[in-house]
Amino acid sequence: DYIVNWLKNYANNAKVNGFVVGISGGIDSAVTSSLCARTGLTTLCVELPIHQAESQVNRANEHIKHLKKHYKNVTDVAVDLTSTFEEFKTVVPKTISSPKLDLALANTRARIRMSTLYYFAGLHGLLVAGTGNKVEDFGVGFFTKYGDGGVDLSPIADLLKSEVYKLATKLNVPESIQKAQPTDGLFGDSRTDEDQIGATYDELEWAMAMQAKNKNIEDLKGRKLEVYKIYTRLNNINQHKMNPIPVCKIPDFLK
Repeated sequence: DYIVNWLKNYANNAKVNGFVVGISGGIDSAVTSSLCARTGLTTLCVELPIHQAESQVNRANEHIKHLKKHYKNVTDVAVDLTSTFEEFKTVVPKTISSPKLDLALANTRARIRMSTLYYFAGLHGLLVAGTGNKVEDFGVGFFTKYGDGGVDLSPIADLLKSEVYKLATKLNVPESIQKAQPTDGLFGDSRTDEDQIGATYDELEWAMAMQAKNKNIEDLKGRKLEVYKIYTRLNNINQHKMNPIPVCKIPDFLK
C-alpha cells in the first residue's frame, strides 16, 4: 500500500494520467505493473519484443491478461520492434569483429524500447515507471544507461530482489513468472542474469550487505571472496550509471 500511495501521489502532483510499463515476462516488470494497476490510474502495459523467446512472450501475455481481468484501468499494446532493430543494424557502419559488438547491440535493444515507451507516455500523458530493483540499480548497475534505466520514477528500486519476490507473492503475480530464471532477454539467447553477472541475486544481496558493513576482504575466502570481488568490481565500474552526470563547473573568475 505504501508504494501504491507513493505512485498515486506522485502522479497526481505531476498532473499526469497514470503510468506506462514495459512488460518483459520477468518478475520486476510484473510487480511494478501490478503496483501501478493498484493505483486506479491509467496503467498501459507495453510489450516490446525484439527476437524474444516464446516463453518470455507467453509469460508477459499471461501477466497482462491477469491484470486486465482484475483492474479496469489496465490497457495494453504490443509493438514488435524486431524489424526496427534489424533496420538499425543495416544503417550503422558494419563491424566485422569486435568483442563489444554483442553488448552494444543488446544495449541498443533496451534504448529502442525506452524510446517507444516514451512515445506512448507523451501520447497519453503518462509517466514511464522503472522496473529496476535495488541490487540492479544501486548494487551492480545491471541495466542499460538510457535504456531500461531511462525512466521517470522507480517504485521498486529500494527493494532487494528477494523482497520483490515476496511482494510478487502478495500481489498474486502468475506462478510461471515467479519461478522463471531472471533474464534481461537482450541477447536473443538463453543466458540468464546469473550467467552474465557470475553470481545469484542472493549472493549479490549478501555482498551488498558486506560492503555496507565495510567488510574486510581479507576475512573472506572461497566462493564468498569470489562473489565479493564480482560485486565490488561491477559496483565500481558502473558508478557512472548510478550517479548524476558530471558537470564541469566553471570558476567564477573564468566567467
